[in-house]
Amino acid sequence: METKKAMLSQPMAGKTDEEIVATREKAIAALKDKGYEIVNTLFTDEWYSKEKMQERGVVQIPLCFLAKSLENMSLCHAAYFCKGWEKARGCRIEHDAAVAYGLEIIYEE
Repeated sequence: METKKAMLSQPMAGKTDEEIVATREKAIAALKDKGYEIVNTLFTDEWYSKEKMQERGVVQIPLCFLAKSLENMSLCHAAYFCKGWEKARGCRIEHDAAVAYGLEIIYEE
């Protein structure tokens, strides 16, 4: 049987790196408990640095991150939405896409 894959959707604006990591770790643990493999949607390699994106001519940096996240959603069976997702523009778009394409939706408890 194939391992099911899931991605995380979490609001990041106004959060510290520590808060983001703590939320991710909690979400990853919850998904692993349900038997999911996690597909990364936190893009921190140099390709996604502000400088490299500017060199490539990226004008809308948040849209670039969203596009990559939606690409990674194509690998997933489920999407996990962290608390506060409904207040974050990118998370709402990810939610709409997940619903429209029939992914299992999991909400942080």
